[in-house]
Amino acid sequence: MTVRVAIGLFGMVSSALAGTSAFATPSFPSTGHLLTSIALSAPFGAHPGWQLKVTQDGTVADPFGEPSDTVPGAIRLCLSSDNGRTCRPGLDRMLTSSVPGDLFTQPHFLNDARIVQPTPGRALLLIQVASLHGGNGDQRVATIALRYDRARDRFVPAYARQTRRNNNQEIRYVAAGPLRGAIIAAEPTDDAPFGFWMTVDRPDPTNAYRQVLRYRSATRYGDGNALAVIDSEMPEIQRRLALWHPGSPLPLPAGGCTQPRLIAHALWCSPNPVPHIPG
Repeated sequence: MTVRVAIGLFGMVSSALAGTSAFATPSFPSTGHLLTSIALSAPFGAHPGWQLKVTQDGTVADPFGEPSDTVPGAIRLCLSSDNGRTCRPGLDRMLTSSVPGDLFTQPHFLNDARIVQPTPGRALLLIQVASLHGGNGDQRVATIALRYDRARDRFVPAYARQTRRNNNQEIRYVAAGPLRGAIIAAEPTDDAPFGFWMTVDRPDPTNAYRQVLRYRSATRYGDGNALAVIDSEMPEIQRRLALWHPGSPLPLPAGGCTQPRLIAHALWCSPNPVPHIPG
């Protein structure tokens, strides 16, 4: 089976956002439907007035559909300490691309926006947005975690990554357990044996994320395993980080696992798993 390569744009996203701690967009538009508003000053111990507001424009024509088809309007994200007069950093650039005429650089879906605590007393603002869907249903997805820099009174990126979604890609924040605070990415390889690159980033004492693990998965694309890739790889992820040892209870997905077993280092829960075929 062939697999389309995921667009690995971590470097591009980091470059686009690295300088945005000082970058401020103009005043936030007052039009649009309010999707969410999150007060940030108290949870982060920040100076008064900090908040995230996300609004969405009205529906627009679908550039990939029939003339009468419509899609949700653009998402507008404003992280501001002056009631939206300036927005910093410029989060509307989360889906940035270097491809001329790219129609997937504008966020149209808000997948996640919440405050998380990688460690007690240390907060991060986690945001995930997605572009329009392409003709094959695929879309670009961007995830960013921001920490508060008290000395400069601004929010700065601690983690940023882009991926796609059609080949079981996922970027997941781990809220509990031995990997609490980690962000795990599963992205397809572009050569045989077709599996996934598993990348784990964890926060350092300043809440900036550092890569602590990257390896090629035991899980294979199209192997019939019903689990999400990150769930099927969780025993191996934890084993490589010395957080789980063979013979100990298996780390199981939140939804439960009827018949947990390891097949070629990957977790299976289905009663009749498809035999693993190397390569």
